[in-house]
Parts: sequence; C-alpha cells; structure tokens
Amino acid sequence: MNEQIPIWVKMNLTVEEAAKYSNIGENLIREKLKNPNCPFLMMIGKKKLVKRREFEEYNSKNKTFK
Repeated sequence: MNEQIPIWVKMNLTVEEAAKYSNIGENLIREKLKNPNCPFLMMIGKKKLVKRREFEEYNSKNKTFK
C-alpha cells in the first residue's frame, strides 16, 4: 500500500514538501524550525516536520518569512 496522499490533505509535511507547497526555500524553513518555540514545528524523535495548518496560518498572518 504505497498510496500518494496530496500535500494539502496531510497534517504534517516534510521540509521538502512544505517548501514545494509554499514556494519558500527549504533552508529558510529549516532555519525557522531551529527555534523550539516555532508554532509549526512537530518533532518525531529527532525528525522535524511542519504542521501544515499552523504553517498556513503563520504565513497568512505574517507579511515576511525571515
């Protein structure tokens, strides 16, 4: 069962998926994820994922992504 799930349906995204979804660079997203208080950070062991809804909300509220 190797079913592809559309990015806009997933709860959590990899950094690569978040970059494709948002057109924001992977390095910039990784930089944001270094902050433990990042609102869209999801830790699974040592793996960092992006909470899609929180990521969308963050992007819609902020005019810049630095």
